[in-house]
Amino acid sequence: MRPLPHGYTNHTVGDGTVVDKTYAGPDARQRRARERLILTRLQGRVPVPPIHSAEDHTLRLGFVAGVHGQDLVEAGHAAAVLSACGAMLRRIHTLDLNAWNGRVLVHGDYGPNNVLLDPATFQVTAVLDWEFAHLGDPVEDLAWCEWIIRMHHPRQVEWLARFYAGYGSPAPPWPVRKAVMLARCRALEVFTRRWAPDGDGVRHWRQRITTTAGWQE
Repeated sequence: MRPLPHGYTNHTVGDGTVVDKTYAGPDARQRRARERLILTRLQGRVPVPPIHSAEDHTLRLGFVAGVHGQDLVEAGHAAAVLSACGAMLRRIHTLDLNAWNGRVLVHGDYGPNNVLLDPATFQVTAVLDWEFAHLGDPVEDLAWCEWIIRMHHPRQVEWLARFYAGYGSPAPPWPVRKAVMLARCRALEVFTRRWAPDGDGVRHWRQRITTTAGWQE
């Protein structure tokens, strides 16, 4: 087993056949249980890794081939990746999960960071990391995917229009999107403070809150 890239909260290792994801930090057991439930319900409906077993804080998942969306964005394929991300998010948000009053299944950390794609066709092969999933407002995922691009790939912001085109709806108003981005950043600052009150993660998220607050559309 070797460590896999793009794992920032948990310890994720794989051998090309299976992936072991061990949850760390606050509410680790609950986050593992939530992801297991969501992955079970989504099998055959959305491309997600299959579950092999679950023990204590660890899920053993089947390996899924593909390249992380962020790597493809950095390689110059932002337009294709964001189009695919938008189309997949529409698919997720239109699942029939008996949600009412405009609520949908919200991934909770959606973006090219948690999407694997076939580098030849840019088809999504898997949507990863469902531990923060919940029923909520679609704008939560829309704004966070945009935040990932603005924060980590600022030179690719011009391609965000492809994301919303892939989703099939205009972008929600900027004040709404920005407020959602800030709310999520603050929630993650609280998460890291619960984990390590004096750690670098708290300062890290405070800086991101400041940066996000200064953005203009």
